[in-house]
Amino acid sequence: MELIQIVFSPTGGTGKVADIITEEWDGAVTRIDLSNAETDFSKIIIGQEDIVLAAVPSYGGRVPALAAKRLMEIRGNRAKCIIVCVYGNRAYEDTLVELQDIVESCGFQTVAAVSAVAEHSIIHQYAAGRPDEKDAEELHGFAKTLFGRLKGTKISETVPEIPGSRPYKKAGGAGLVPKATKDCVSCGLCAEGCPAQAISRENLKTADAKKCISCMRCVVRCPKSARKTNGALVSVAALAIKKACSERKGNELFI
Repeated sequence: MELIQIVFSPTGGTGKVADIITEEWDGAVTRIDLSNAETDFSKIIIGQEDIVLAAVPSYGGRVPALAAKRLMEIRGNRAKCIIVCVYGNRAYEDTLVELQDIVESCGFQTVAAVSAVAEHSIIHQYAAGRPDEKDAEELHGFAKTLFGRLKGTKISETVPEIPGSRPYKKAGGAGLVPKATKDCVSCGLCAEGCPAQAISRENLKTADAKKCISCMRCVVRCPKSARKTNGALVSVAALAIKKACSERKGNELFI
């Protein structure tokens, strides 16, 4: 029995949550990185006895379309799957139910679901520093419960009741496309790491707006902090969700 993470985490928050949960596993953990544009996900076949933790961020209350496309290429082979959505303290809306539908279309069995909070990838004042120590303690508790059941007596075949709506809410557009400032030294790390391959090595100053998913990996990875989004648009977005983000949201476990 192997524990496998299938993770889409362009800026690291979702990956951090996944790692906190799988710290309670007493064996090796393998990660499949959905943000790696070079991977042929159609060749990945999960063993029936394996346990999978599938984790994605919530983008506007939905699973990122790019992550969904790549995840749907993986063959689940009836392996048990814990689904995780990570959001920036506003709301995850239909992300979990959509992720459930995706993994089950791949052949996985959904046995549990987790929603968790991490620092907002664009508006960093919301959920700043999360997951923090309190989150880690809570997520470790979730993991002990989950892995204890999975390793012990046969886990219930009943699918957990997961919040969200079908049909899902309408997906929003990318909107915020980072561009290089005068501090750019053309190192190419932004193009190299772009999950959507939206940045051309021949033109590092901007990104293809049709491909960019506003994941902000290029902003995070730039060693010179030379990639920025439109400050005025970010301020407008921050104001629009201020009320929804004003109170600390907790993490949730559905089993």
